[in-house]
Amino acid sequence: MASCSGTSFQRKIRSQRVPGTRPSLRNGQLLLSTGVPSLDYIIGGGLAVGTLLLIEEDSYESYSRMLLKYFLAEGIVSGHSLFIASAKDHPEEILQELPAPLLDDVIETNETIRETENNSENSNSSTAVSQNSMTIAWRYQNLPKVQTALTSSSRFGHYYNVSKTMSTELQQSVKFHGFFLPDEVPLDLAVTDCGNMNFGYVKLLRSIQRVIREEGFDGVCPQIKQRNILRIGIHSLGSLLWGEDIDVHENPKHACGLTKFLYALRGLLRTSLSACVITVPAYLIQNKAIMDRVVKLSDTVIGLESFNVSERESNPLYKDYHGLLHVRQIPRLNSLICEVPDTKDLAFKLKRKMFTIERLHLPPDLSDTVSRSSKQNLAESAKLLSTGCGGAARGKEHLDF
Repeated sequence: MASCSGTSFQRKIRSQRVPGTRPSLRNGQLLLSTGVPSLDYIIGGGLAVGTLLLIEEDSYESYSRMLLKYFLAEGIVSGHSLFIASAKDHPEEILQELPAPLLDDVIETNETIRETENNSENSNSSTAVSQNSMTIAWRYQNLPKVQTALTSSSRFGHYYNVSKTMSTELQQSVKFHGFFLPDEVPLDLAVTDCGNMNFGYVKLLRSIQRVIREEGFDGVCPQIKQRNILRIGIHSLGSLLWGEDIDVHENPKHACGLTKFLYALRGLLRTSLSACVITVPAYLIQNKAIMDRVVKLSDTVIGLESFNVSERESNPLYKDYHGLLHVRQIPRLNSLICEVPDTKDLAFKLKRKMFTIERLHLPPDLSDTVSRSSKQNLAESAKLLSTGCGGAARGKEHLDF
């Protein structure tokens, strides 16, 4: 009798499983992948269903737009429905630019080849290392190797090739909903206030609410058909194209529309089988109080700092990376504490046509071939890092681990 009840219980669990998701082992929250496995690892295993991920855009919106595409591409591969909103590019154009997924055997083959190359390089260089070991300072010889890759014990999510776009067959297999602001709202009504919220935000909220209710994503109502996830992607929210002028005025009342929209959107997400990723041009918002409100009204917040328009692009300290990733906020889900990442020094780069996030490792370079000016640049750049291994450098001194 007990075995029969156990079997029926297992069948019940299988029938209620949502594709493309998994429960969190820490708090039991249902998680879905952001499309970047290293980002899933940083935010606690994945993006929780019913929550909002806010991405502070980089200067040229290159990498923030890429993360949004990863999130949407993962939804197609997982069989989820999509809702794409934008005021700049048409949602159908964003859908056509999604990266192509990489097959598992290709990933495993690349990793095998990489390990083979590393082993061969290590075996070939072992003789040279033993001969030049006396040139290395004694305090660095026995230090353990720093693991820069951010990976979990279990695979979650997929990998994508940014140099190729997704096939038309995959794009047509998804149930897609689009919201293009110029088509939905006339230009003369885009900035019209509707209860301290411009008409574009009101129309967007109504569209999201309609899709959630009509397509069966409302968690309050009983689910008749098989449950699924709605992935919501909003591009460059809060920009001038959305009718906002918070980058020009310092009066906090100009941010009331954006903060009210985020508050109402979180209410919709909490009671539905959906998850949302929003990119915001934070570098244009000069008022810190406004940005603090936006962060507090979001669940998970990360910031991207690209090296494209920075002096760090030519700095030898960051030669292996394309930018820095800052974790602004991690949500507290079903617990009193949040999932704190084990390191705060994070960097991202395009590695083998894939977007990866790694620990920022600053190796000491004290060889005689390095010029004195390069050493000074390394020491000065290390002062920009408040935590981690870079915090030990002072002034013009060399990096000390």
